[in-house]
Amino acid sequence: MTKFIGRTVVAAIACTFALEAVATEWNVSVWGKRRAFTEHIEKLAELVSEKTNGGFTLNISYGGLSKNRENLDGISIGAFEMAQFCAGYHRDKNRAITVLELPFLGVNTLEEEVAVSSAVYGHPAVQEEMAQWNAKLIMTSPMPQYNIVGTGEPRTTLASMDGMRVRATGGIGQAFKAIGAVPTSVTATEAYNAMESGVVDTVAFAQHAHFAFRTIDQATWWTSNLNPGTVNCPVVANVDAYEALTNAEREAFDSSISEALDHYLANYGELLAKWDTVLAEKNVQKVELAQSEIDAFRAQAADPIREQWIADMTAQGLPAQELYDLVMSTLNGMR
Repeated sequence: MTKFIGRTVVAAIACTFALEAVATEWNVSVWGKRRAFTEHIEKLAELVSEKTNGGFTLNISYGGLSKNRENLDGISIGAFEMAQFCAGYHRDKNRAITVLELPFLGVNTLEEEVAVSSAVYGHPAVQEEMAQWNAKLIMTSPMPQYNIVGTGEPRTTLASMDGMRVRATGGIGQAFKAIGAVPTSVTATEAYNAMESGVVDTVAFAQHAHFAFRTIDQATWWTSNLNPGTVNCPVVANVDAYEALTNAEREAFDSSISEALDHYLANYGELLAKWDTVLAEKNVQKVELAQSEIDAFRAQAADPIREQWIADMTAQGLPAQELYDLVMSTLNGMR
């Protein structure tokens, strides 16, 4: 009897170790803290765990695995299995998706941002470039049009922005440079200190980031209608890790992406709904630029930067015009 029980215990322990051995855990590298910008990743982790009864888990690390500018490098060497990054942090590494950061593209809603990003991510040239980093594009992190916060006198004309030191990356930074401002590409986590120390006069962010990185706490004004563009921040997986998933794990993962994005959009909508209330609570003045100023901004920034981007990327062997046309046709198809 004792011998039988002993064998049973040993078998149970062996079974437990076997179950543990087949469990899949992915490390996910993001930065900052949990916020609207990461809610789709949090939701994806929740759904994947539910669908696999805990057999496949995503361990999300906020800055503990890598610096935000090095997440794509980490994916390439398999330092972690999934990560989020922003194209403007290293434009030379992800040239094709920077089409989505061109200023004044005309994207008006988060749903449109999801649509154009998904279309571009699906283009063979984009997937080929990401494959060079052993990265598989999973989903975008859709953000509304950027606007700037600042202190002192509001910058309500292009003339008043001449010489303005602004935290702005990617195409937004190029747009500000075109009107005489001085962009700097400090990371989101560095923006508060840059503003506090006077390294920058203003910071360009989407609303959630003004919350998350506390730039709204220093601001005395915010532009409500400048809308020069936004940044594109994909979520990617290491190709080897993705291909190593079982069929059931891959099905659980893939089938959860759309639901995770829906959750993100709903959550961000709630944030936008309370934005004006927060401005009032913090005594931040909401300023609007005259349409004539916005038109002048677009004339100086949109066409020249777009044409230069197409010329530069074409010279580097990318189907730049095709990518830009894909964005426009996707937008037109939604209206």
